[in-house]
Amino acid sequence: MTSDLTTSQHNRQNILNNPYALKKVEEYLELGGILFEDELIFTKQQLVQIFDISDGMIEKYLAAHADELKNNGYRLLQGQSLKDFKAADSGTVINYGTNKTTVLGVFSFRATLNLAMLLTESERARLIRSRILDIVIDVMAERTGGYTKYINQPRLAIEDTQLKKDDQNLGFRDALHHKLEAYVRSVPTQDFERFLGETSRTLQEQLADPEIMAVFKRLKDR
Repeated sequence: MTSDLTTSQHNRQNILNNPYALKKVEEYLELGGILFEDELIFTKQQLVQIFDISDGMIEKYLAAHADELKNNGYRLLQGQSLKDFKAADSGTVINYGTNKTTVLGVFSFRATLNLAMLLTESERARLIRSRILDIVIDVMAERTGGYTKYINQPRLAIEDTQLKKDDQNLGFRDALHHKLEAYVRSVPTQDFERFLGETSRTLQEQLADPEIMAVFKRLKDR
């Protein structure tokens, strides 16, 4: 299932469209970033360090998946936006190389996760994908009245021993994924909001809601 994220855009988008899962992933991973315009922003230099890859590797994926990454928050800063970003950074994290930089590509947290789901050359990206999948399953269980297993565990540590431990869970997740794949395609953010947004409502009450039933119908028809 982890490797499947690298080849399946609709599986990637299902996760990226789930605001509840993204919030937990952001809290758990603690990747850093720069707070700009009320969201975490990452530069290529930061992602080179996070994923332990080259700048050229990021450019390769930007070229191959430009539309997907842009739709999930990759953008170019220039003019006043770039000046404001540099002021927010205060020069403490990013080395711009030259003050004459006029355009800077940056990734939102969502676009950063998108890149992690795409990268096949990075062991750190593989570990992050594994953790994302665990958290998504946990969030879905939590929001629908189930139990949680991973959300309250200690923060992410990118270590070889953890990589080996993660491999043990892949078989189960693969089997679960293949059973669900025929029914689920990219689910819009608003559908997650409608179905998972009101935890105080019982499942029976939610099923009685015509809007929730419409969500189920859309999922069934995919």
